[in-house]
Amino acid sequence: MKRTLQDLTIKDPFMFAAVMSDENQCKSLLSLVLEMEILHVTVVTEKTLAYHPEYHGVRLDVFAVEDGTRRRFNVELQVKDNKNLPRRSRYYHAQLDMDALVTGIDYNELPDTYVIFICDYDPMDSLFYRYTIANQCQENKEKIADGIHTIWLNTKGQNKDDVPKELVDFLEYVESPNETKDLDEEDSFIKSLKEQIAAIKRNREWEGRFMLFEEMLSDERKEARAEGLAEGRAEGRAEGRAEGRAEGRAEGRAEGRAEGIAEGE
Repeated sequence: MKRTLQDLTIKDPFMFAAVMSDENQCKSLLSLVLEMEILHVTVVTEKTLAYHPEYHGVRLDVFAVEDGTRRRFNVELQVKDNKNLPRRSRYYHAQLDMDALVTGIDYNELPDTYVIFICDYDPMDSLFYRYTIANQCQENKEKIADGIHTIWLNTKGQNKDDVPKELVDFLEYVESPNETKDLDEEDSFIKSLKEQIAAIKRNREWEGRFMLFEEMLSDERKEARAEGLAEGRAEGRAEGRAEGRAEGRAEGRAEGRAEGIAEGE
């Protein structure tokens, strides 16, 4: 069944990116997750990073640059466990560095990068709402100040006493976006998110963007399927030729042995 804009919730990557395209919403989320002051940010949604046609590019859900500090933030909504989160996080950091690195710049001038995954599953099976990953020296346990910050959020966490209530409320909202609560129980951030989603669904321009987005996804799926079929046919032909050669050699050896036996008799 074909999706419509009205069907989407905060859990859908398109709607999440649409909401976070608002700089104030993005800034509020970053401040909530990182528990630090965030200055004004410039937001780009669905930003594609690809530096060579033969390299694996990435399309970021939400990419933001903080004015003044040049700190870079990437926020991703992850609803499926593909068992690759650690190395995927590593690759996203590398892409952010490539995007920031200008020829001749000193490495010390590289900005801090923050890669945040909001997961609809527990990435480490420890029932924590937030996992903060940082490089550390194994021998002296000293953290390495490399500017790399990785945060995995878990909508299925259970340690409410260890994280801010507002963050728990947000993750519970992502977990069950259709669950209704009394307005008095909702904090201002959740209310603002719901109001913006309602406004997006009433906006004809966003409706057009969503239709175009769905067409692009459909074209990508068709192209990927066509490439897969072409590769499958090519592999099939190659295997067929190899099997044919092998069968031909086997038949030739058998016929040769038979002829040799007959001549010997």
